[in-house]
Amino acid sequence: MRDFSSDHRWLSLNTATVRKQGDLVQIVEACARHGIGAIDPWRDQVAAVGLDRAVRAVRDAGLELSGYCRGGMFTSDAARWTEVRDDNRRCVDEAKALGASCIVLVVGGLPQYSRPGSAASKDISAARGQVEDALAEMLEYARQAELPLAIEPLHPAYAADRACVNTTKQALDICDRLDPSRSGMLGVALDVYHIWWDPELMGQIARVGKDRLLAFHVCDWLVPTKDILNDRGMMGDGVIDIKSVRAAVEAQGYAGYSEIEIFSNDWWGKPMDEVLRTCIERHRSVV
Repeated sequence: MRDFSSDHRWLSLNTATVRKQGDLVQIVEACARHGIGAIDPWRDQVAAVGLDRAVRAVRDAGLELSGYCRGGMFTSDAARWTEVRDDNRRCVDEAKALGASCIVLVVGGLPQYSRPGSAASKDISAARGQVEDALAEMLEYARQAELPLAIEPLHPAYAADRACVNTTKQALDICDRLDPSRSGMLGVALDVYHIWWDPELMGQIARVGKDRLLAFHVCDWLVPTKDILNDRGMMGDGVIDIKSVRAAVEAQGYAGYSEIEIFSNDWWGKPMDEVLRTCIERHRSVV
């Protein structure tokens, strides 16, 4: 396993971590100040400053993109299928312009939550089928752009409103069906917040293989968790054995960034520079 204790060259910042403290250009500038060499920006943050300006800011700062958040939200009623397809194609185009290494996919839950205005449904099996169909269509478009897609399994608490793919096994089963040749164009983004609890986790990581490990995200699970969405912990403040998960991921040949992604009302209330300094310190000592 790589030793992170002496530098933070393999730290990437998911820009949601400081989304309340500044816009994307300000976040890029702060990362440059702190010697952080990679980010994973969110589409709404790119839209807020404009794609062209975002591309210039990333290029001028010399940053790499460990991913682009987020594509997906595939589930909808029939009236919105074209909207889903077109939105995900725009996501591919944006990620290509920014130079992202992959698109992180949050696949969607029940249609009325993934695409508001859709007819309400309680059929999660149908939602999962729709995810796979829409993902297959997006994959063909992404292949043309040579832009890999990374399915992110989310904690089961998000099954209704955000993602009906909730385990690494589910995500890999989809990969097997849609990309049996393991082309490198479809894989997984593994976030310890969402997968740490899974008793099958280590076996499924061994199944992933280097070609499907496209992204690795870190934060921590606090006890008690006051808000399932916006109370993630800084690494070391919770109960996740992050080093063990990273060791398993790296044993498969993963040599990319450990991306810090923290949705936290607490950390959003602190100055950006303080948050980034803490990220760097914990990346060296905990991750």
